[in-house]
Parts: sequence; structure tokens; C-alpha cells
Amino acid sequence: MDFISIRVITDGVARLVEFYEKATGLEAVWSTDEFAEIRTSRATLAISSRGNIELTAPGAARPADNHSVIIEFLVEDVDQVYRYLTGLVADVVKEPTTMPWGNRSLLVRDPDGNLVNFFAPATPAAKEKFAH
Repeated sequence: MDFISIRVITDGVARLVEFYEKATGLEAVWSTDEFAEIRTSRATLAISSRGNIELTAPGAARPADNHSVIIEFLVEDVDQVYRYLTGLVADVVKEPTTMPWGNRSLLVRDPDGNLVNFFAPATPAAKEKFAH
């Protein structure tokens, strides 16, 4: 088994895709007007409309109602990402901080309120963990 993606259900697909394109510097791959993917070398962030999920599982997802999942991106330089995101992100939850487990982390909210963590390993042990 291999973990491949996470899908965010939203009422504003274009708005959320635009945010993630700007935040990551990656161009989304669109399948339809209601579904796009931000693909990285390790995983994919899929962004879908409420209508897509309603076709197969009515009521299963509530857009902009996430209180338990954090979307995470491994980056080269957290402080550089922080400077870049200034003005793009309305809600910075935690400015760049080196965490006790060795990652430097920036925690923000996307336009739907989902938590997004941009992090980089800062200690030798953390760097070893992400060396592959």
C-alpha cells in the first residue's frame, strides 16, 4: 500500500487552487472545472467541489469545516516561504518556529480555514528522516 493523496472538498475550487498554486509555486493539473490536483514528487493535493462528492456520497463532506487535519509541505527554506506568503495568507497561525522534534515550521490557514504547515528539517536527525 502507498499513500498517494489527500482531497480537500470546497465550495470554491478555483479560489483554493489559486491559493495553493501561489503558495507552492506548482501549477495545478485540472481534470474538470470541479477537480484539480497539485502534484509533488511525494504526494498529491486534490481539490474538489462539493458537487463531486455529492454524486457518490451525499452529505459525506462539509467544505471549510476541517478541524483535525493539517496539510503539510516539505520546503527548502521556511523563512523564505514565510516572506513570500506575507500578503497572500490572511491567517498566520504560527510564525516560523523550530519545533522540539527538529523541524522548522510555519503554520497558516488556507482560504477555507484548513491548516497548512510548511516545514523544513533543521536538525541532523530531522534531515536524516527526510533524506530519501
